[in-house]
Amino acid sequence: MKFESDIVSLGRDGDGVARTDDGARLFVPGALPGERIVAEPLDNRAARLVDIIRSSPGRVVPPCPLFGICGGCAIQHLSLPAVLDWKSGLVVYTLERAGFESVPKPRAVQGTPGTRRRIDLALRRTHDGIRVGLHARRGDVVDLTDCPVLDPVLFALIAALRPLMLSLAAFRREGDALLNLLDSGPDLLLATDAPLDAADRAKLAAFARQHAIPRIAWRRTGSTDTPETAAQTATIRHDVSGVTIAPPPGAFLQPSREGEAAIVAAVLDGLPGRLNRKDVAIELYAGCGTLSFALARHARVLAYEGQPDAVVTLKRATTGTRVTAEQRDLNRQPVMARQIADARVVVLDPPYAGAGAQMEQIVAGRPERIIYVSCNPQALGRDAADLHAAGYRLDAVTVIDQFLWSTEVEAVCVFTAPSAPRRRSR
Repeated sequence: MKFESDIVSLGRDGDGVARTDDGARLFVPGALPGERIVAEPLDNRAARLVDIIRSSPGRVVPPCPLFGICGGCAIQHLSLPAVLDWKSGLVVYTLERAGFESVPKPRAVQGTPGTRRRIDLALRRTHDGIRVGLHARRGDVVDLTDCPVLDPVLFALIAALRPLMLSLAAFRREGDALLNLLDSGPDLLLATDAPLDAADRAKLAAFARQHAIPRIAWRRTGSTDTPETAAQTATIRHDVSGVTIAPPPGAFLQPSREGEAAIVAAVLDGLPGRLNRKDVAIELYAGCGTLSFALARHARVLAYEGQPDAVVTLKRATTGTRVTAEQRDLNRQPVMARQIADARVVVLDPPYAGAGAQMEQIVAGRPERIIYVSCNPQALGRDAADLHAAGYRLDAVTVIDQFLWSTEVEAVCVFTAPSAPRRRSR
């Protein structure tokens, strides 16, 4: 039965939250806060938007014709300034729930369309061809024929991938294509459901030459093995804070240059004052060095990372820097509190699930300053609650929206031990 309701907020998935007459909450995709809508319940959690009686002032025409079909974007019907406000509010709400009663007003940074330099595409062979794109929300692969988010260099490769994949014997039904845009050019990691043969390798080499792709790597679908290089036409290189690295296939990059620069700037701004060359900064979940080399201009950096290929990349680039890299699974073998205690600052950029067992050692070590880079507000909330319980204060928050029109949000939070003097901006 249809019902009318006001939309009171947006849920974490970007759906409008409606209240029924009996007080139940229903999530309505496509509805925005402040709107009066007509909806039809689908089950006890979700409803279908039927009509909008009163529209939100933040509602806009979605820029992509695939919006509502492709699962890559959830809130293209909301203006970008309003998206940033919502994401900032989500981070503030999370920190308040963690116990911080007075959250500093966030500095908010938003990227621009057409700048995303990383995408993980699903490949699906169908009866009439191939789909190369993203999954629909809880659904099948949607062919990505438009994308206002992606860098045009990478988007152009999607059309070229379709005939290539159809020609490969190694691609029977399903696969993946991870594209990174490095300084040396596009970097492609393919996963297919059958092994490459000699003819496939020749086709990949020709494709790399034709489209100026320095490297194409490959592995079997579902495998976690180190990818093999199937074709290489040039040297792999990428600049990270003035240091050249050679990222491994499928390496994690921040989605945009703008976003990476904002994260680095927020981390550096959060450093304690009067750092000298002997002071130690412990960096946890260092990856390939996105933050490491920037930090090394201010302190001696002990960088820890669990992914072997990322550590190899980082170590190869540390010559002449003040970065020491070590491979360590920080959930199974966290850096211990006694070592944490010797650091002037701990910088961590944990995975989506948060810092896990490592957070206990951070709290026990009580470093003067903790700078937490978050890609998941829920995990941030859990870890920040531990810091609040330990007496840390929250000095600064930066919100970075580099996943435009998605519900993903990143934040950099600066925490200071209660006995430490208040930080000063650098």
